[in-house]
Amino acid sequence: MQGPAPRIIFHVDLDAFYVSVEVRDNHELRGLPVVVGADPEEGKGRGVVVTCSYEARKFGLRSGMPISRAWKLCPTAVYLRPNMKLYERVSQEVMGTLRDFGDAFEQTGIDEAFLDVGSRAKGAHEARELALVLKTTVRELHGLSCSIGIGPNKSTAKIASDMQKPDGLTIVPPDSAAKFLAPLSVSVIPGVGKKTQAFLEERGVETIGQLQDMPGKQLMQWFGKTGVWLWGVVHAQEQLPVRSRDMPKSLSVERTFRQDVADFARVYAEAEDASRELAGRLKGGNFRFKVAGIKIRFHHFETFTRERSLGAFSDDQELLWNTVRELLKEFEERNEPVRLVGVRVATLERGGDGTAKWI
Repeated sequence: MQGPAPRIIFHVDLDAFYVSVEVRDNHELRGLPVVVGADPEEGKGRGVVVTCSYEARKFGLRSGMPISRAWKLCPTAVYLRPNMKLYERVSQEVMGTLRDFGDAFEQTGIDEAFLDVGSRAKGAHEARELALVLKTTVRELHGLSCSIGIGPNKSTAKIASDMQKPDGLTIVPPDSAAKFLAPLSVSVIPGVGKKTQAFLEERGVETIGQLQDMPGKQLMQWFGKTGVWLWGVVHAQEQLPVRSRDMPKSLSVERTFRQDVADFARVYAEAEDASRELAGRLKGGNFRFKVAGIKIRFHHFETFTRERSLGAFSDDQELLWNTVRELLKEFEERNEPVRLVGVRVATLERGGDGTAKWI
């Protein structure tokens, strides 16, 4: 008896999304090294690179790099502060387009999503044709390029989407998925961070193929229940469904200063930037909040949290920042260096589609 047909999963990743939106709306930026992130302040800035164009990456710039380091590597780049309202709006528009291509749709970030296309494509050839139509549609409707990974499950598809950026298309047939994964570094596995990678390398494991050769019991011994999931990923047998993500209980963004900050104006500035980023995440996930709060940690690691319940649900960035600023005022007169400041929202609902869910 023949089993069910293999799943066909797309992972769609918009290329250098923030920068691509900026270049789309300002053609004078095309072909230039462009950085979206903190103000470099001519090499004295304290923030980080959020993302950068592929032209900038040729100079060694990358996401998460200190903005001061980016300035030293490429002082001639165009440095832009993030325009979250613009990115959120474009994201919603693109995701609306992607949703129409899948039997099931799961947005996992402002610039990426999974699609289960099992009833729309039978085999690699039809999957490729559908992906090309999707890429053309996104380019014509939204002026953006995307990279697509196609595989029998979410983890393989996500790994594949990063293989040929930008504007890439990588197809991994089910019968060769494990072979495709084998030579790759363990660092490409979704969820494997630097600590886990270092842990594995200390034990002589650097490639996915080396993990494939290990018995499941060993992975369970090292990682507990997560080892079961990891075994499925490295053998291309992970079967997590594509579905809308569950409602989070809260969302937060924190900023840790590289050196303790005595100037409270800097604390306000970072809190405002964190509020802007958090508002972007709310819009990207179509969430609204009813509780806003802060977290502040002083140089002796003394930590305080405060929160305020609002009169109604909102996704308004200005309202969030005004609330955060009011909560921070309590600590302004302490005249102590600050180590960390964070912004948090809670009591969330899904907005805009008439299916609000309360937490």
